[in-house]
Amino acid sequence: MEAELQRLSKRMAQLGLCSRREADSYIEQGLVKVNGQVAVLGQKVSDSDRIDLAKQAHEAQAERVTIVLNKPVGFVSGTPEKDYKAAIELITADNQWAEDTSRRTFKPHMLKGLAPAGRLDIDSTGLLVLTQDGRVAKQLIGEHSKTDKEYLVRVRGDLIANGLALLNHGLSLDGEALKPAKVTWQNEDQLRFVLRQGKKRQIRRMCELVGLRVVGLKRIRIGQVKLGNLPQGQWRFVRPDEQF
Repeated sequence: MEAELQRLSKRMAQLGLCSRREADSYIEQGLVKVNGQVAVLGQKVSDSDRIDLAKQAHEAQAERVTIVLNKPVGFVSGTPEKDYKAAIELITADNQWAEDTSRRTFKPHMLKGLAPAGRLDIDSTGLLVLTQDGRVAKQLIGEHSKTDKEYLVRVRGDLIANGLALLNHGLSLDGEALKPAKVTWQNEDQLRFVLRQGKKRQIRRMCELVGLRVVGLKRIRIGQVKLGNLPQGQWRFVRPDEQF
């Protein structure tokens, strides 16, 4: 039985070497070898083929930055909408947190290709990740992402009888059953949510289904990276020792 073949760029993304788009770029530049031979665009490979990235490509990967921002209310995660500003406008030298321990200094070229890995609604605050690294983006927002995201959610209203159980598992949005979540009371008017998916306005819509209205939402953790004491409107680099 012949080994199943797939595009080299897809295989490189599967192996976590880079994103598919980055893989195509490296292949075009002659920076990828398959079994010791320089690869060509569109090449097919099997799981047993050896794939090597040139030193130059590894160095390019290492240069890519990933940033954590404490997003305030009124900023959109992605492209600016109407009269609202985009979160990326807060990534300036002046807004870098004074207690950033990464020892990296902001340079304007770091904004090139910097994009949010996931969204945070305009009326929500807290941890927003922006990255130039396709591997990080795939880990956080890829179809098979297993990265936890933790939120503190202030609510008003009267929770229906089995509401907390339904928030943990049993609700549907857009005709699709939601994955199990971990939802607990933090105090009398605040819930703690831990999710592994991110439908549009998911937490707000979940709460509405059980009789609650969200009046404040803050993301405090993605994977093992925590918001911590990062002030609102400021950002820091993700340290090499931090993992999502």
